[in-house]
Amino acid sequence: MARIKGVDLPNEKRIEIALTYIYGIGRSLSNQILKNAGVDINKKAKDLTSEEQSRIREEIDKHLVEGDLRREVNLNIKTKMEIGSYQGIRHKKGLPVRGQSTRSNARTRKGRGKTVANKKK
Repeated sequence: MARIKGVDLPNEKRIEIALTYIYGIGRSLSNQILKNAGVDINKKAKDLTSEEQSRIREEIDKHLVEGDLRREVNLNIKTKMEIGSYQGIRHKKGLPVRGQSTRSNARTRKGRGKTVANKKK
């Protein structure tokens, strides 16, 4: 089992897909990394040689991924909250940040519905 940036890559998946298990790497970046490292996209993760794994690690080190990226995103959110921007206020209140409707949806951000008494009339 290949382990890159503290993430275990699934053995049975193609390496193109397995790399997307790392936070900050999507399909396009995965393809770019594999192309630069000179690794076949269709190869399974378990079939990688140690040399190919090291080349992939070197390519991934050039990008901001996993812990560093998570830390940067959280710092950006905290900064918005401190300066009191619209997005920061929405983060504080636990509401959708990117302009979504909150009248009937947004249960993921708002939590379970609160029952209001005498609303039927």
